[in-house]
Amino acid sequence: MRIALDAHGGDFGLKPNIEGALLAAKKLPHEIILVGRDPEIREELRRLGAEAPERITIVHAQQIIEMAAEPVAECRAKPESSLMVGAGLVHDGKADAFISAGSSGAIMVAALLKIKRIPGVIRPAIAAPLPTLKGTTLLLDAGANMDCKPWHLAQFAVMGSVYMRSLFKIENPSVGLLSIGEEETKGNALVQESLPLIKNMGVNLHGPVEGRDIPEGLTDVVVADGFTGNVALKLYEGSAKVVFKMLKEQIMRKFTYKIGAMLMRKVFTEMKIKMSVDIYGGAPLLGVNGVVLVCHGKVTPNAVFNAVRVSGELAASGMVTHIRQQMEQVKDKISAAKEQAE
Repeated sequence: MRIALDAHGGDFGLKPNIEGALLAAKKLPHEIILVGRDPEIREELRRLGAEAPERITIVHAQQIIEMAAEPVAECRAKPESSLMVGAGLVHDGKADAFISAGSSGAIMVAALLKIKRIPGVIRPAIAAPLPTLKGTTLLLDAGANMDCKPWHLAQFAVMGSVYMRSLFKIENPSVGLLSIGEEETKGNALVQESLPLIKNMGVNLHGPVEGRDIPEGLTDVVVADGFTGNVALKLYEGSAKVVFKMLKEQIMRKFTYKIGAMLMRKVFTEMKIKMSVDIYGGAPLLGVNGVVLVCHGKVTPNAVFNAVRVSGELAASGMVTHIRQQMEQVKDKISAAKEQAE
């Protein structure tokens, strides 16, 4: 597969992106296209002692999208940015996937402007894979759409199910709708109106789930509006960090605790790896007409490596085609729900 990577994306710029690309080129069979300022990329490769790496090419993009800038205006004003050029490579068939750790809003705008939506998809969603007690749960939307309608959540449920089948090979993924209780009578108006519509989508609907059910891995997919989903995601990430900090503080209190920790070092290491989102590389932007992965702003070389691995697997799985087919099957039900609401 040909994987385009935004070389300038993220809080730390070139270094983690290029280190991750070199690692991926060494361990994976994909061709990696570094998109960004050619002289700066070559200088970073030279600094890393990899002036002419195998299976890595450079596509020059002079402009850079600022992380704090307004996404739509910035993308339109900078057509030669690494984000716009990288997304354009997917649209033109010169890349099979695009990865960026830049502004998630700008990544979505660039994908919509260049790659476009899958026919029938009203709003794409950021789908965040989360490590759980039972394996992995996909949370979407994780921040692309702050205000949603029932038909948006219904489409998220369909797309999330396709993703879990495509990447995790789960034949009939269970879907939960994030709410304040497991009873169908609870929840706000959006939850109440979305439940019957999702039931009509042909997915394996478990029903409403609570926030505490996510780390338990009660369902394979959890659907929420982007505001609620992003709050849940950030709380999830923050809780994992705090647990390890609290554990470290307790261990340092007594010598006997330190001895016990040394004996359990391997357990702690494996637990930290299992709880790290780096193993997923990034969150796919589901609903656009190509494979796009949104990485965390504080991206690490290991996360970039895994993003290349996952994006290659998604491109090979035909996930976009499968979503397109599912959208065709449910389009009449979505249209009827919108007409009824209007």
